[in-house]
Order: sequence, then C-alpha cells, then structure tokens
Amino acid sequence: MNSTVLSTETTAIANENKAEKVKITLVEFNETEYDEQVFTDINECVKHTKKNTIKWINIDGIRDIDMIERIGKLFTIHPLTLEDILNTIQRPKFEDYEHYVVAIMKMLYYNNGLQSEQLSILLFENNTVISFQEEHKCNVLDTIRTNIRQGKGRIRKFGADYLAYSLIDAVVDCYFGVLEKIDDDIELLEEELVGDPDKQTLTRLHHMKRQMIFLRKAVWPLRELINNIERSETKLIKQSTTIYLRDVLDHTIRIIDTVESFRDLLSSMMDVYLSSTNNKMNEVMKVLTIITTLFVPLTFIVGVYGMNFDYMPELHSHWGYFGVWGVMIIIFIVLLIYFKRRKWL
Repeated sequence: MNSTVLSTETTAIANENKAEKVKITLVEFNETEYDEQVFTDINECVKHTKKNTIKWINIDGIRDIDMIERIGKLFTIHPLTLEDILNTIQRPKFEDYEHYVVAIMKMLYYNNGLQSEQLSILLFENNTVISFQEEHKCNVLDTIRTNIRQGKGRIRKFGADYLAYSLIDAVVDCYFGVLEKIDDDIELLEEELVGDPDKQTLTRLHHMKRQMIFLRKAVWPLRELINNIERSETKLIKQSTTIYLRDVLDHTIRIIDTVESFRDLLSSMMDVYLSSTNNKMNEVMKVLTIITTLFVPLTFIVGVYGMNFDYMPELHSHWGYFGVWGVMIIIFIVLLIYFKRRKWL
C-alpha cells in the first residue's frame, strides 16, 4: 500500500473537537528486560524500538488525523481499519488482515453515569501490539502497565498475542465494576419505589433503562468478537492464548446474563411504579367519591327546601329547621357507619 486515504466522513469525525497533542507510549519488554518511553512523534517512537522484545505502542488520542495516517503508512494498516479506529461510534468487532489482526472494543467506566471510550487493538507479526485509545479518561489499561513493570503474572513470559489477550481481558473485567455500580443504583431506585416514588424516580428509571440499552450494545458484540478470534485461522494468535480467550468468553456471557437480568428488573420496576401511581390515583378517587356520596342526600334535602313553594308544612314549623338538620346529620352518620362496615374507609 503506497498511501493511506481516509474518507471525507471519517476525516470530519476525526477533526471534530480535535484533541490536544497525541501521546505515544512505547513499552518494550521480555522476560528479563523492561523499558518505557513517551513520544509525541511516531517516527521517533519506531526508531527507539529494540529487537528481541515485545513492543506495545499505545496511542492516547485519535483526533490528529495526520498522525493516524503516518502510523498507517509505517505499519501498512489498511485504510478501512484506520476508518474504524477514527469512527468512535463503531460496533465492537474483530477482523483478520494479511499481516495483522484488529479488535475494536468499548472501554466502559462510571462517572456520574455510564461513559465509554473506544479501544482499538492491533496485533502484528513482529511481536508488536498497537492500541489506539480514544481519550485517556479511562484507566482500564493501567493494570496491564503495572503488571508489565513489576513482572507480575505471565505477561512478560508470553508473546505479543498474550499481551493483546490481556488488553481484551482488562476491558472485559472492567465491565464487572460498572455492573456493580449500576446494581447499587438499582437498589436505591427500589428503595424509592417501596417508599414514596415521584416524577424524579420515573426520570431516573428511564435514564437507567437507556444505560442498559447502551451497555447491551457494547457487550453483546463482544461474544461475537471473541468467537471470531477463536475461529480465526491467523498464525498471530497461538493455541495456548486461545485457551485464555475462552475464559474471557465465559466472563462475557456472565456479563450479558447480568445485563439481561438488570433490564428485566428495570422493566418490572417500571410496572411497579405505574401500579403504585395508579393505586395512589385510585385512593384519591375513592376519597372524592365517598365525599360526593355523603353529600348527595344532603344536597337533595337542601334542594327540596330551596324550591320556595308556599305550601310546604315544614317551612312554617317552629322546629322545622332543626328537624331538617337532624335528619341530614343522621343520614351522614348512617352512611359513614355503612362505609366503615364495608371497609370502604
């Protein structure tokens, strides 16, 4: 490939809200050596790479389209892959090219609500992994950096394919932390529903349901992504690493099951809210109906004596006024006793 040409639409996406200068972190290691350097130019970064090491180049920020194009030329990355990297509304997926494979995922974190950041992982033939991080708001990959620095686990003993697996595994593991925080929010909503729900409760319920839809869109394609990696015939991923990917698949299925459980729970909570609101309305209507029923006979009696006929015996009776009041009070009390016995009050 002599040149890398990106579509106009992708260029517009990349240049929108253009970020600060790109930060390039080069981490090189093997079982006995470790080195970490930070660059702002990809050519300088490539010059400092060493032989016989696993190279992890992490690009923080993808809005500098010129830099992305230079990286594409240096590593012979297909233009379609570059477009996928720059298009941050991309669906998680895995693709196998001639000399590299690419996995695109969503890193999720919780900061006053569910937030996401796209991560693109490219595994090359020469023990090189390049990761493109949309922004550096999510610190999911810091655990991998710490493990490499301190030589923890298997990561410095295995190849670049294991590093790529570790990045995928770190992203999937962070979903569990997000689910825990969502679970806490759902518990608070349940307490509100049991107590005294209001319009704010309904707003939060709708917000949580939208978050579940967003989370589902990020998680469901992961199962397909990992299945595609396992089925891929690429020689870049060893059989020994594929075994670890099965564990990530199990975690992904657990996350999907939890997300579906949360969605069902939120739907049932919405039904509870609507039932609670209807019950409140029914109670109000019940009280108003009882009040109306109590005053109907009284209104009838008052209406009869308000017709202004001359020949009404009670009008000229000395005790007529008091007698009518007594009848109305007795009717009122009798109706109250009747409603009480029928448990309408």
